[in-house]
Formats: sequence, C-alpha cells, structure tokens
Amino acid sequence: MADGRHESRELTRREWLRRLAGTAALTPFAGWNRLSQIPVSKEHRPRGEQIIKPKTLSDQDDAFLQEIEAANFRYFWEQANPETGIVRDRCNVRTPDKSDLGSIAATGFGLTALCIGEKRGFISRADAKERVLNTLRFHWKTLPNHRGFFYHWANINTGERLWDSEVSSIDTAILLCGILTCRQHFEHSEISMLANDIFNRVDWGWLSEDTSILPHGWRPESGFLQNRWDNYSEMMMMYLLGLGSESHPLPAESWNAWKRTTFEYDGIRYIGSFAPIFVHQYSQAWFDFRGKHDRYTDYFRNSVIATDVHRRFCIDMAGEFSDYSGDLWGITASDSTRGYVVWGGPPSTGPIDGTVVPCAAGGSLPFLQGPALRVLRTMKDRYGNGVWCQYGFVDAFNPLTNWYDHDVIGIDTGITMVMVENARSGFVWETFMKSPEAQRGMTRAGFQSSPALELQDKNPASYPYASGQFGQKTD
Repeated sequence: MADGRHESRELTRREWLRRLAGTAALTPFAGWNRLSQIPVSKEHRPRGEQIIKPKTLSDQDDAFLQEIEAANFRYFWEQANPETGIVRDRCNVRTPDKSDLGSIAATGFGLTALCIGEKRGFISRADAKERVLNTLRFHWKTLPNHRGFFYHWANINTGERLWDSEVSSIDTAILLCGILTCRQHFEHSEISMLANDIFNRVDWGWLSEDTSILPHGWRPESGFLQNRWDNYSEMMMMYLLGLGSESHPLPAESWNAWKRTTFEYDGIRYIGSFAPIFVHQYSQAWFDFRGKHDRYTDYFRNSVIATDVHRRFCIDMAGEFSDYSGDLWGITASDSTRGYVVWGGPPSTGPIDGTVVPCAAGGSLPFLQGPALRVLRTMKDRYGNGVWCQYGFVDAFNPLTNWYDHDVIGIDTGITMVMVENARSGFVWETFMKSPEAQRGMTRAGFQSSPALELQDKNPASYPYASGQFGQKTD
C-alpha cells in the first residue's frame, strides 16, 4: 500500500482541495461568548458611522443580507484560535469533532471578516483590534514561512505545517489581501507596522526568478511545483500584489505572460478557464475592477458575463436535473456525496449531479444582484434548516437526493460574506483599494480608468439585461 504521506507531497493546490471532504472541525473557542450576545438583526456602531445601502436593495433584502453576514462572521470569530488567529478550514455543524487543520486562505478571509464585523457592529472595535493584533504578531514572529510565503495548511494552535503541504503562492496572496484590508481599516500603528513587515517579507523575485509565469508553490522536499498560474483564474490578485510590492516586485511583463482564453456559450463570449465559477470571484473580492480596464478587457464586466453564462448553463440542465431553475442555480468547487469535487461549467466539469453550492450565488452577488439574491432567498426559504445553520449556509446540498452537507467551509463562507458586503456597500473594495500596494499593482499592470465603464460597472441594475449581449433566460 502506498504511503499516503509520501503521496501527499506530490499534490497540487487544487488536488489538495479534493482531500478535504473528510476533515471536520471542532467546537468553538471560548472567546465566542462576547459575540454571541449581539443580536444579529441589529447593528452597533459606537463610532456613529452610517452604512448606506445601494438603492437597488430593498429594506427587506438588506435585512436578509445582514442576517447572512452576521452568521458568516460567527464562523470566523468562533472557528479561529484567538491567540494565533488561524481559521479552521472547515467545521462540522451537525456533530462537531476535533481537528487542528487551519487554512491560510480562510485566515485571509477571516481578517477581512473582522473589518466587516467591526464596521457592521457584530463585534466591538477593541475586540476586533485585539484579534487582528494577535493574528499579525503570530504570523510575523511564529508561523513558519519560506521567503515570506506561508504553508497552505497549518495547525491552528501551533502554526505547524500540516499534511506536508506546499508553500502556497495563491493562499499567501489571499492572506495578504486580508492583512492589507486590516491595515487600511484600523489605521493602528502596530497593525500597520506588522502588516508592512509581513507584506514586504514576501519575496516575489524568488518566486519568479526563472519565469514570468508563477508556480503554484514550493516544497522543501522537492522544490517548486510543476503547475504554473498560466491561465486566467483566481490568481489575478497574486500577480497584482507582486507588481505592487516595493521590496521584491514582480517584473511588469508578468501581467502579460498568462493566457486569457476566450470562451463562448449560447453566443456570448468572455474570458474564462476550465475551472469553477469561483475563479471569477476571488480576486474581485478585494481588487475593485469596476470602471477599469487593461489592454485586454474590463474584468468586472467579464465576471458579470461569465456569471450570467453560468446561470444559463445551470438552467439549461433543468431537463436532466429538475432542481435547477432561475430560482436555484450555482455550481462551484464544493463538498458532494462523493467527497470534495472541483466542478462547474461551462464547459461541464464534474460529473454534475444536481448539487447546488450556495457560495456560487453568494460570491456572485455584486455581478448579478437580482438573480443571485433570488437564489439565496430560495435556498433559505425552501430548504430551511437543511441548508441553514449558525454559520449561514452549509457548503452544498442536493435536493434531488435529499442530501445536505454537514460542513461549512471557511473559504466558501468567506467569499459569500465579502461579496455580500461589497454588494451592500462596496466597503471591502473601498478599504482595500486605499492600499498603495493595490494601486501600484494595477498601475504597473497598465489599468486605466474609464468614466463610462465606471458608470455601468457601479450600477448593478444595468447588468445583465440592459445589454444586448444578454437574453432573458429565466427558467
């Protein structure tokens, strides 16, 4: 029998995802008691700040999204070690058991969640700041790293590398986005110092010393992974952060080195890849591409188009899977009855079996506000406690087989929370984009602003049906 530990050293980042299905998480940390006393339907903003919701959201819609965010925030507060700040990769919400598996990417979402939570009044500024400081201190002084890049999986209590995981380029990038968001939001001297130190330690030149196409990661046992970030995907944030670094910047030509392949579905063309819908969401959780374009495209509009194409793709499968409709669509990498599956489309990747993944719609909210909100409401209203728990939606479910996941996954909860907030207020975009690193990265990549694009991109009601590229496929 092959040694599983030896085999694990050869897995790529996306192959790692398939290994996660059997990993549960443990019960909440003691620090949750302070937060659990806050009613989720109310906002407490001691600084007297006012959050203005977009005119396209009704009071009822905004209250529903507030409920989702409050539940999502509980995950990041409750399922993180309060001393290290590392967030658990996942949590079994039905029958919790003990696991020490932490995710660096989930921690990046968790740091962003602390900013949102403080802004929305889910937690006091003092408590949020304390958690951020503990997290940054641990990541600067204690958490193992190589050339500033962190291991994909770590013990939530000690920071020890787990599963012989790789030093991950993309997961480090997600963490850095959360760190920079905290720096800009809290404007606190030690937070700023630690954030600068952690960011400036990352040696992008080492990662790109022999290529403009960045590798997925590195292992001390075998060196750089063979797989490269050579096609459009969630990696745009990584290239932009590297371009924005002052201490170890990527060469400017790295932005033009990766492929932007044109896909077509039902007569609609867009830049895509053979990957789930999350690739159109992750970078745009922090980087605000609205009203901007490089020499290739307007990436915000591209995500709008790709998301509507995915919606159409799901509806077109209704003859085979009767649960899919305008009320219920969305497939992205998730749990399933067969374990963790990287599925979606178009083109169809799977095999798809009628499973619905809530974060597919949750992460799409800024792009297709009305259709995505319709799905979120349908899931909660129609399936109730089967899909809803104290942390929001479970990771996936299949109404055709009456299967409901027992786990919540950190990164899927994170993309939902961050994109819900962006759809409600643009808070994460506005906060993160104040960072000089983000601005410098987009400038070096050749992005230019367009007032006409900005007017369209910042009006979600103008998509998708206001454009002749989109049809009226609704069921």
